[in-house]
This record gives sequence, C-alpha cells and structure tokens, in this order.
Amino acid sequence: MTYCLGIVTKFGLVMACDSRTNAGYDQVNICRKMHTFVQPGERVFVILSSGSLSCTQSVITLLRRDFDKGEGLAKANSMYDAARILGAEVRKVGDMDRPSLERDDYKFNVHLLLGGQVKGEAPSLFLIYPQGNPLQATTESPYLQIGETKYGRPILDRGIQFESTPLEEAAKYALLSLDSTMKSNVTVGPPIDLLAYENDDMVITHQRRFGADDPDLNKIRTRWQQALRQAVSRLPTIRLSDSQTKVKPEDSIQLVESSAPAEAQPELQSQQENKSR
Repeated sequence: MTYCLGIVTKFGLVMACDSRTNAGYDQVNICRKMHTFVQPGERVFVILSSGSLSCTQSVITLLRRDFDKGEGLAKANSMYDAARILGAEVRKVGDMDRPSLERDDYKFNVHLLLGGQVKGEAPSLFLIYPQGNPLQATTESPYLQIGETKYGRPILDRGIQFESTPLEEAAKYALLSLDSTMKSNVTVGPPIDLLAYENDDMVITHQRRFGADDPDLNKIRTRWQQALRQAVSRLPTIRLSDSQTKVKPEDSIQLVESSAPAEAQPELQSQQENKSR
C-alpha cells in the first residue's frame, strides 16, 4: 500500500509520501514515489504516485522521456495544462495495459498527485484519477491524499488552514500524518520523502528523506505522542452518572471544568466574567 499527501497554502506547497511497496506479506520492497521535473525559473512539478507500481513507473517513464526532449510538461503553460498532460499519459498507459490486466482480474490502478508552479501563476495541487481526469485542491480543502488515506486525515482536517498555516507547520502536519498512518497500517512504511516549496522559488531547495531511525523524525514522533497524552489529560473531566440512578439521557454525562490545568484558569475566569455580565 501507499500513502501520499500534498498540502497547499498561500505560502507554498508541501509534498510527502512513504516508500513501501508490497506484493504480499512476504514481499516488501522500497521504491521512491516522489518524482520532480524542474526547469529553473520557469516550471517546477512534483509528482507522487500510488497504485500499481508497474503502471505508475510506465507513466513516469513516458513523462520523463517527453520532458527531457522539451515536450510534455516542459511546455505546460499552466498547472491545469500540466495536470491534463499527466491525465493523457495515464490514459495512454491504461490503453496499453488495462485489457491484459482485466483479463486476469486485475484493476488498472494509477493515482497521482501533482504539485508545483508555472511562472506567472500561484502554486497549485491536483489529484489525477485512473481515468485521467484531474481534481484541484481549493482554499476550503487545501490538501489531497492518495493511497491509505484514512489514518492520516483527522490531524489535517483539524490543523491545516490555507490562509494561516506556515510552510514549516504544514511540513510538521505532513510528517505527523505520515507517522500516524505508519503507526496504524504496516503496509505504509519508511523512508518518508518530504519536500517543501515556497511561492515563486521556481527551484527545489527544501527536500529531505527520513529513514526509520532518523533522530529528528523520532523526536517529532515522541513529542507529539507526549503532547497528545498531556492534552487529553487536561480536558474537562467526564463525570458518568451512577448506572442505578434514573436520569435523563442528556444528563447522564457531565463535563466538569474545575479540573482544568492552571494555565487554562485565566481563560475560564474570563468566560465566567462574561457570563456574569
């Protein structure tokens, strides 16, 4: 399985993915799923791939061949045009391989994330479906996922905001989203590839690969786990009623604010003062 993630904010883009591929319980391999296509000063494209490894490799090979000849992505005048170029290559590979795959009961499965910037427009993020059609991230939904998405989604829903999330924080959210997925699903695994692109850089300068024993990744993982447990312990106490006492359903659970930590007291005091006015 795979997990790939793209985040877009008004400050730029963050792209992240794992590197684990598997064809069964006893065949687990590592393969890069992040691919970059750059014309410094003109175009920057980052592609993350999920699905059938053989099919995604074919798509990337065709894109790279055209790009190196000055065709395809090398001539894309907008990010939307680039997304359509990816879709056309996905359909081309589908036309070649889908009949044989489906004859043996295999689905043609290629999903791509495309992030980047073409000179003259803002960075943007697209998801390319197996049929070749693109979906663009928006200011209201500023991230896109492919692969094993459910475990890493909650933290993104609660944290990522297009207008206010700095690029450095977006990178942290991406790492935590990947780490949460790896914690819950063994088919997603390190190394993690992480790339941050700032508006109008028109070149890739911030990119890193985190191995399983990377000290910075382990530090972030440990501190997040500790912070999460501390946050839960500081929540208002849930008072459960005695099961033998007849109470209304809406009264069976109460939140007791008195157990809030010291640092939360000024906020509670302010709330009480507002109620008394």
